[in-house]
Amino acid sequence: SAKDMKHRLGFLLQKSDSCDYGSSQGKKEKISSSQRVSQEEVRKWADSLENLIHHDRGLAAFRAFLKSEYSEENIEFWVSCEDYKKTKSPAKLSPKARKIYDEFISVQATKEVNLDSCTREKTSHNMLEPTLSCFDEAQRKIFTLMEKDSYRRFLKSSYYLDLVSPHAAGCGPENCKRSHTHTLDCNSNIISQCA
Repeated sequence: SAKDMKHRLGFLLQKSDSCDYGSSQGKKEKISSSQRVSQEEVRKWADSLENLIHHDRGLAAFRAFLKSEYSEENIEFWVSCEDYKKTKSPAKLSPKARKIYDEFISVQATKEVNLDSCTREKTSHNMLEPTLSCFDEAQRKIFTLMEKDSYRRFLKSSYYLDLVSPHAAGCGPENCKRSHTHTLDCNSNIISQCA
């Protein structure tokens, strides 16, 4: 049901918050970080997949949606590649690359992503001498796959529609207060449960 999905998404958003911040930051900082997403921001998520996944809350919502479709390996791979590209130490490149390869690309990968044989072969070859760009082509292919397929379904799903609609289902007057700045105070189960 929609209520169950909202609860699950709220839990995932709460969980992703705890992972997004370093342990050096205090609890107060976590709570004071943007707990609401403006409708304008949520509408931007419909402009492009980039807008969606480069926003922490958008990424969490999209990840929850993909999880509901049993295809979260795509976004996990994309995020792993983004993280990999930020690797500063050359000594860490090879072990990190091997971990990503084993988890998402190898024939016996636990979260194998859907790549054509040519891209898979090229990525395997790149593993001989890993560089910061060794997953670029595979990452691009998975991004395109998500963009053409799951992203379009996400925009039609309750995961997105409940956030973009100011009068979302299940948001009665007792728990829905719209502010003058049009932030989403609605659906507090979804966005600001982390408070």
